[in-house]
Amino acid sequence: MATSSIAVRELPIFPLPEVVLFPGRPLPLHIFEFRYRMMMNTVLESDRRFGVLMWDQVQGKPALVGCCAEIVQFHRLPDDRMKVWTLGQQRFRVLEYVREKPYRVGLVEWIEDHPPVQDLRPLSNNVSQLLQDVVRLSAKLTGQEIELPETIPDLPTELSYWVASNLYGVADEQQSLLEMQDTAARLDREAEILTSTRNHLAARTVLKDTLGDTSA
Repeated sequence: MATSSIAVRELPIFPLPEVVLFPGRPLPLHIFEFRYRMMMNTVLESDRRFGVLMWDQVQGKPALVGCCAEIVQFHRLPDDRMKVWTLGQQRFRVLEYVREKPYRVGLVEWIEDHPPVQDLRPLSNNVSQLLQDVVRLSAKLTGQEIELPETIPDLPTELSYWVASNLYGVADEQQSLLEMQDTAARLDREAEILTSTRNHLAARTVLKDTLGDTSA
């Protein structure tokens, strides 16, 4: 008898504005709302997993694709508030909500990237080089020592998640990257973003050097 390749389960949902969680990435949280304190206490009694979805402030509802978070450590504060440290696990798509109160519980299916049809190493090497260029130019521009962490993943898919999670102030772009199920497309888009950033920093560095020479 054939079995379905689509895994479906119920998952408590924690919507957060301007926050997009990626697999393998940490997310510390301060839990203070009563309904989410209830949720965390329930989650801690089961498999310590819940879903993180970006809250779309324009649409007034959570996104459909998010990432499962697993609680790896927690600390209870006064008034039953909590600090929890979580780690991103699998991505998921919400099929429907089975409960809205006291907190949302969604019926979700896990999603993964499609198997690659090309060698992803040239793409990931290009993204890695662009990262180094951005860091080098940022250090030169600010006069500070900036180094990439040694823990940056080597594998293309994991690298694409790491880069996406470290984009700041562009939650909608991050959400788009999270929803992609093609590692090559995600790396291509990140290469475009990093190239634009590198070119902007290079122009600012040239201007700074020029003004420095003029004032000397």
